[in-house]
Amino acid sequence: MPDKEKKTKKTSNEYSQKAQEKIAEVMKEFKDGKLKSSAGDKVTTRDQAIAIGISEAREKGYKVPPEDDKEDK
Repeated sequence: MPDKEKKTKKTSNEYSQKAQEKIAEVMKEFKDGKLKSSAGDKVTTRDQAIAIGISEAREKGYKVPPEDDKEDK
């Protein structure tokens, strides 16, 4: 039988450890109900909280994959 090759992730699509920690920190704030948007309103959706975490990680210069250039359908 042939040996199975291990699949590896592309390094360009990975988040750095610091970026993961920042996103986890923001998610904890969201779960505690303390996360606010830039307009000062309470964040109510998980997707919005993740977007804020990724944005803050980018601002700090952590390694984050580039945004997708998908058009809304």
